[in-house]
Amino acid sequence: MTSHQVLGKQVDMPVEIRAASAFTAMYSVSTAAAQSLIDYTGLEILQFRPGRGVCVLVFVDYVDGDLGPYNEFGVSFLVRDHRAAWTSVPQDLKALARGRAGALIHHLPVDGDFTLAAGRGIWGFPKVLAHFDVDHSGSVKRGSVSQGGRLIAQLSVKQGIPVPGSGASASLAAYSHLDGLTRFTTWDMSPTGVRSRPGGAELKLGSHPIADELRSLGLPKRALLTSSIPDLRMTFGDAEPV
Repeated sequence: MTSHQVLGKQVDMPVEIRAASAFTAMYSVSTAAAQSLIDYTGLEILQFRPGRGVCVLVFVDYVDGDLGPYNEFGVSFLVRDHRAAWTSVPQDLKALARGRAGALIHHLPVDGDFTLAAGRGIWGFPKVLAHFDVDHSGSVKRGSVSQGGRLIAQLSVKQGIPVPGSGASASLAAYSHLDGLTRFTTWDMSPTGVRSRPGGAELKLGSHPIADELRSLGLPKRALLTSSIPDLRMTFGDAEPV
């Protein structure tokens, strides 16, 4: 077992998140536009159909975990596993169905100093401090994130229908890039009470540079899929360089 020192506190691996909740919206985006944003990582956008990739926006409320309580907003893209040799859309779809897609964490605002230091220092996640106004409790989940008085994004997600098999554990390769190094981390999740639906999202982008970047992707008004996860448990292992 490895450990890390963060702001004078020992953090043992794997890090455990015992209670969290989340809501997400997935959007179809131009592969070319998305690839131009992530070329710095050396990774490739996964395509669910020719010329189209997936951008995922997510709000997470970490209630009980080894890094303490905090809020998080993620901008991520589905990417091909860096160890894979495939380059075709049918192979991308097969990888997606088998849970072999990766997620590049492109932006990750948070509202806690400790998780900021741990995220950047241990995993290379691009965490920055931001202000949050979030409601995970209602039938419509709502979140707003801003930095320096400038709105990044405001997202609301309507309640979907229960997803069969909710509660089953899943693993995902979470990719990050910081200080010139791309890393991947094994991310194990155990979600309970998941509800999903096509569409169901309302998104407002502000004047922050992250909002401008999202706007440049030409996000469609209708989301591909939205989900809410009232009970989410996770573990994170050590990061490895790609």
